[in-house]
Amino acid sequence: LDVAIGVVVLLVFGLPMLVIAALIKLEDRGPVFYRQERIGRGGRAFMLTKFRSMVVGAETQGAGFLVEKQDRRITRVGRWLRKLSLDELSQVFDVLRGDMSIIGPRPGLRYQFELYDDEQRRRLAVRPGITGWAQVNGRNAIRWPERIRLDLEYVDHLTFGKDLLVLVKTIPAVLSG
Repeated sequence: LDVAIGVVVLLVFGLPMLVIAALIKLEDRGPVFYRQERIGRGGRAFMLTKFRSMVVGAETQGAGFLVEKQDRRITRVGRWLRKLSLDELSQVFDVLRGDMSIIGPRPGLRYQFELYDDEQRRRLAVRPGITGWAQVNGRNAIRWPERIRLDLEYVDHLTFGKDLLVLVKTIPAVLSG
């Protein structure tokens, strides 16, 4: 199902993705994609792919891996991409490679993974997703413990119906910015 949805996403959004790539390249001539190590299913590391929304080398400047509300490292194109979550669209390539799923807990950074307790590690029982239960129930507006709780709720009650609900709820969550 992930592959089928991934192919449909590429067919529907292929041209807009090319436009996004061109806009990123035109803005500052840097790379189109930002690749970052994340931790996926079973604690396995993989390289997550995002459309680059920050200046080149942003993780070594300012707040590092953290992003502040009015972060100056975010490019003009990047602000627009982040507002509409279009920077995440290129993760469809990670889905097609088998590193991610369309729906699941968002993949964490290595330093976060190293801080997980046994309960939090349970979120690694499934492949990480582009969207998930925590994203459609508050996204970045909810605190970390609540995100973990929602991710574990998803893992514990994984059904096709819940996945469909997440897909349906993702649309207004993205459109509301």
